Amino acid sequence: MTAALTLLVGALLCVPAPRPARAAASGPVPAPAGLTSGEVSFKGFGGLTLHGTVLAPEKARGPLPGVVLVTGSGAGVPREHLLTEATEFARRGLAVLIYDKRSAGYSDFRRSYSELADDALGAVRALRSRPGVDPAKVGLWGLSEGGWVAPLAASRSGDAAFVIVVGGNAMTPIRQQVWNEASGLRRAGVSGSLIDHGKRNFARLGADAGLFAEAFFDAQGVLEQVRQPLLGVWGEHDLQTPPADNPPLFARALRRGGNTHFTFRFFPGADHGVHVTPDGGLTRGDALAPGYADLVASWVRDATDGRPPEEGTAPLPKQDHASAEISPSPWWASAWMQAGAFALFIVAFTGYPLVALVRRLRGRTVRPVSRWARLLAGTGLTAAVGLLFYTFYLMAAGRYPDPGPVLAGRPLPWLALQGLAVAAVVGGAATAIAWRRAAGAVPAGEHVRVGLLLAAGAVFVPWAFYWGLLVP
Repeated sequence: MTAALTLLVGALLCVPAPRPARAAASGPVPAPAGLTSGEVSFKGFGGLTLHGTVLAPEKARGPLPGVVLVTGSGAGVPREHLLTEATEFARRGLAVLIYDKRSAGYSDFRRSYSELADDALGAVRALRSRPGVDPAKVGLWGLSEGGWVAPLAASRSGDAAFVIVVGGNAMTPIRQQVWNEASGLRRAGVSGSLIDHGKRNFARLGADAGLFAEAFFDAQGVLEQVRQPLLGVWGEHDLQTPPADNPPLFARALRRGGNTHFTFRFFPGADHGVHVTPDGGLTRGDALAPGYADLVASWVRDATDGRPPEEGTAPLPKQDHASAEISPSPWWASAWMQAGAFALFIVAFTGYPLVALVRRLRGRTVRPVSRWARLLAGTGLTAAVGLLFYTFYLMAAGRYPDPGPVLAGRPLPWLALQGLAVAAVVGGAATAIAWRRAAGAVPAGEHVRVGLLLAAGAVFVPWAFYWGLLVP
């Protein structure tokens, strides 16, 4: 039944079917100047063999601390994606393992942080077993999505000596993603109900239908179980993760679990991945932010040499708009109810004019109860279908949406949908009044047709309020 609902809502949202997983593998990574490079293979979740590369200083003295780098979202991300970080960390005295992310079992609509955490722990075991690496000093580093995965892995195993999160989140993925997409709209000058209702509720609908994997992942609960020292790093121009909202959430969750060994740092002029950005986070530069790699290396040494850092943070970076907690949809707005409402709109709003057309083709005419009914049918259907297409278009655009021309904070397509919704409400009210006045003169067969239309019009009113079409 859940699968059927997912297919139904996916069809309504014009979402393509998930693509089959592909095996992820990239070739060996040549050793950058001054470093050694060694290939490793290890078992991840479900016995899947994953492949990686260990970079280390060429003239290392004694067993080295080690760090496993866990990348962000995407299926089959190659290890080279984190080669800059691995190179800079290794040049500062760390043994660094980067590996090809799995594609098996990972898609746009299906992913498991638990499985990814098992993959990361397999990488930790592989690095701990490498010659020249101190097995007691190997930890995890997670970027973006990896900022959920790395703490989860650490909460499961004492093999990880520390945790570093970069552009990480101590909030649910749905809260982070809605903030991310809403921020893109705000940069385009948008405000009001499209953001406060349309974007939020479209994300909730996707989560209800199983199209938003791990939407309500309990990041706070995981962090309460993390006992290792934790370093959190954010760029001041992070456009994907709320850089000011997350550090306090991390701190509260860690303290609830009794962990006070955490450090938070923020880098000016840096983006989501703490790379230098020339344009406020829109474009990523090749280089890491000055001082970032030095911080990681020195912090790891302190954390693994018996000097775990006590609580330490810095002034929070500027964040123009706060994120907001998002709960699962109430029953009356669930995916089942949304699908039912949409089906009612399709049947009632298309059925009314189609019946009239068939009658006309057969040479039969029935005097309409009210010409307002045509307005209700036409505007109601256009508003319902238009909202789904427009919100899906904005979701697919991600961080760089083009909402169309904006007037007083409202994109013109959204204003048009709001105008259609108002017209539908007016048409519904006028049709109901006309029907009541002409009840005795209405042919028996017309009662069903108009009654269904008015039922759809009645459902349309709370539906339009919920989606923000009747909200400023």
